Amino acid sequence: MTNVPFPSFGPDGFTSPEELDILAGVARDFSDAFGGALNTNVSTPQGQLATSLAAVIGAFNDLFVDFTNQVDPAYASGRMQDAIARIYFLTRRAATPTLVTGTASGATGVIIPAGSLAKASDGTIYQSLSTATIPASGSVDIPFAALTTGPIACPAGSLNRIYRTVPGWDSITNTTDGTIGQYQESRDAFEERRAASVAINANGILPAIRGAVLNVPGIADAYVTENATASAVTIGTQTIAARTLYVCVEGGTDDDVARAIWTKKAPGCGYTGSTSVTVADTNSGYVTPPTYTVKFQRAASLAANFAISIANKPDVPSDAVAQIQAAVTAAFGPLARIGQTLYASSFVSPIAQLGPWARVLTVTINGVNSLGVGINQFPAVGTVTVTLV
Repeated sequence: MTNVPFPSFGPDGFTSPEELDILAGVARDFSDAFGGALNTNVSTPQGQLATSLAAVIGAFNDLFVDFTNQVDPAYASGRMQDAIARIYFLTRRAATPTLVTGTASGATGVIIPAGSLAKASDGTIYQSLSTATIPASGSVDIPFAALTTGPIACPAGSLNRIYRTVPGWDSITNTTDGTIGQYQESRDAFEERRAASVAINANGILPAIRGAVLNVPGIADAYVTENATASAVTIGTQTIAARTLYVCVEGGTDDDVARAIWTKKAPGCGYTGSTSVTVADTNSGYVTPPTYTVKFQRAASLAANFAISIANKPDVPSDAVAQIQAAVTAAFGPLARIGQTLYASSFVSPIAQLGPWARVLTVTINGVNSLGVGINQFPAVGTVTVTLV
């Protein structure tokens, strides 16, 4: 029999005893083992042994408390969150690289093999995804992907150096901006998508449509609303036609998005959107499946440019600017949503957590304290300017 108090299960789940009570129980056990006259003061060797054993018991209890909390979707993370999401046939979205089309120029007939490397002006290295041969025109478009995953901007003209020489390949450039990559889906973003996916089994309601669209591979975000009135309505700068469904998306293929919308929308529903896709009803056993035109809106990119000032003290490291830029980019992903407001104050804490040297004075987004994102826009990190004051 031990004097160490036991954990308990009750309405609040697993409850661990206080470590001071555990220490008192261990000390009593030691004393009883030696006839009841053992000095268990923490300054004695036996007291130190009792303290260490109590800490081990407490640490195990803490580990078990954490484990039991992991079965609650509101607190689950890591492997346990992946397991819960698997019940809903969901998997965490992996990190993706920035994709960009590079125009390679050189001698006619030169073969540029897949895996060839080019470098952007910010130092990011990109590799080609397919083999290409330079035609008589002297240039060929080749898809490239960044070797580093995550939201790395690649503005037009920035992919401008050949990193690994291929004889006859003279130059490289990108005439359009790259498609920015993403970090691995965060705990909060994954849980939000899982919660939204619960409505996938429904039909007709807006949560069901949004849940289905969010489950499309490659989707970063979706905004779903409707206009049930007999007249057009305007939300921000977006006009939604009478009695139509409005879906704005970022990511995914047009065909996958359109089919997800069509499978969940109510019969007779109209659409507002600039992207049109023909969807065939292949599930009803028709010899010649009927087709339907589904419309939705592709989100326009909204650059979020940051101006940050910190106190210029002797302890500010030489790479402070790079650290702050990385912290802002990492914090940006979970906050980037269609139709929401980005608050500059949301980025103060991630910067301050870099260390005591990061004494934040001001943070502005596009010159103001908050940036409104339209229901037809998806925000992306633009420039991050850091000033030492």
